Amino acid sequence: MTNEKEAFIAEKTLAVVGVSRTQGFGNTLFRHLKRRGYRVFAVNRLAENIEGEACYRRLDDLPERVGGVVTVVPPAETEKIVDDCVRLGIARLWMQQGSESKAAIARCQEKGIVEVHGACLLMHTGAPFPHSAHRWLWKALGKY
Repeated sequence: MTNEKEAFIAEKTLAVVGVSRTQGFGNTLFRHLKRRGYRVFAVNRLAENIEGEACYRRLDDLPERVGGVVTVVPPAETEKIVDDCVRLGIARLWMQQGSESKAAIARCQEKGIVEVHGACLLMHTGAPFPHSAHRWLWKALGKY
């Protein structure tokens, strides 16, 4: 595992941008991180509550500073989140597969934000099957 991934996973207070009002990958990630002992804030500009917990419309609205942000949104939205992280002094950003863009990656690198892209956070934080099978395969292929 790279140092960027390890450093992100070591953060214990995170925000997940893109948790859904219904169900989706962001919700799965949100629940998993909570089960793993993380303090996790849901961010969705269209929701007040997610799965019985407060949901924040923007990173600016979080009740405390987070150590990292996970994006589970379209790439154009991730680019805006990078700017929010810069403004708020959030130093780590994990762009879940499919939410990254070249522009977002370049902006993170330009502004000194430690970014992770092209990797699934579930796979790197001990999620059960099918993510455990995916993790095993990537390790066997030397891609982990």
